[in-house]
Amino acid sequence: MQTCSKFEPRNCRVLVVGDVMLDRYWFGEVNRISPEAPVPIVKVGRTEERLGGAANVARNAAALGAQTTLLSVIGCDEAGSILRRLLVEGGIEASLKEDQEFDTIVKLRVIGRQQQLLRIDFETTPSHEILQAKLAEFAQRVAESDVVILSDYGKGGLAHIGEMIRIARAAGKPVLVDPKGGDYSKYAGATVITPNRAELREVVGDWSSEAELVAKSHKLRAELGIDALLLTRSEEGMTLFTADQVVSHKAEAREVFDVSGAGDTVIATLGAMLGSGADWAEAIRVANVAAGIVVGKLGTAVVSREELAAAL
Repeated sequence: MQTCSKFEPRNCRVLVVGDVMLDRYWFGEVNRISPEAPVPIVKVGRTEERLGGAANVARNAAALGAQTTLLSVIGCDEAGSILRRLLVEGGIEASLKEDQEFDTIVKLRVIGRQQQLLRIDFETTPSHEILQAKLAEFAQRVAESDVVILSDYGKGGLAHIGEMIRIARAAGKPVLVDPKGGDYSKYAGATVITPNRAELREVVGDWSSEAELVAKSHKLRAELGIDALLLTRSEEGMTLFTADQVVSHKAEAREVFDVSGAGDTVIATLGAMLGSGADWAEAIRVANVAAGIVVGKLGTAVVSREELAAAL
C-alpha cells in the first residue's frame, strides 16, 4: 500500500463499486397553494444535476485528491449520458456497463424556499448478465487499487457483493461497505461497514442504553467477521467499534442544512485516509470533520481537500 500525505492522498487509488444515480434538483419559489389540492405550487427557476449514490462517493474521494475509479451499471439513456459527462468533469475514471433493459436511476428533488418539498424516484434493476460481466472486471481492477469502497443503495447493482469482498480481501485490500437492508450476512469478511442509526436498528433492533448499543455492535461485528463497525449518529457524531476499542467523536458544531449524501462523504473520506496509510484514529477523526462540513451544504455535495485541510 502506498503512503500518501494525510490530507492530500494524490497517489492513493480508490476503487468505488455500487449503485449510481443521477440526482436532479428543481429549485423554485413558493408563493401560493394550488387550487386543485392543498399543496404548494413551485415556480421552478433553475435546475441542477449532480452525481448520486456510488457516483457521489467517487466524487467525494476524487475531491480529496485520490485517484478514483468507479465501476457500475447505467442505462442507454439521457440520464446515463449525463452521468458520464459529470464523472469526466469530476476527474473520475469510470467503467460503466450499459444495460439495454435498465433505466439509469434518477432521483428528482423539488426544492422551495431552501426546503425539499418532494422527491420522485425512477429506477429499475440491472440484468444478471451485466452484473456478471462487472464482477469479472472488478477482479482486474482490484489489483490496481489501494482500497475498495462498496456503496450499496439496495438497487440491485451489488448482487455479487460477497464474492467482491472475498476477491478484494484475498488481494490484501481494505474493503469498506456502506450497507443497506436487513441482512448484513452478505457483508461478512469486509474490513468495515458504516451504517447509520436507522440502518443498524433494522439489523440488531433498538437499544435502550449506550451499553446495550455497544454490546449489540460488538456482537454484530464478531458475527460478520469484520475488523470494525463505524456507526454514524447524525447530531451525536460517530462511533467506531473494533475488537479492542470503542471510539466516539462528537459531531462538529455547525448548522446542519442537509444530511443527504453525508454518508457518502464519510465513507469516501475514510477510504481515502485508510488508503493513504492512516490509522483508525486519524481516519475517523478526519471523516468526522468532513461530515461536519458537508451537512452545511444543500443536497448531495462534496468536501474539497482545501476545505478539509482548513478545518483540521
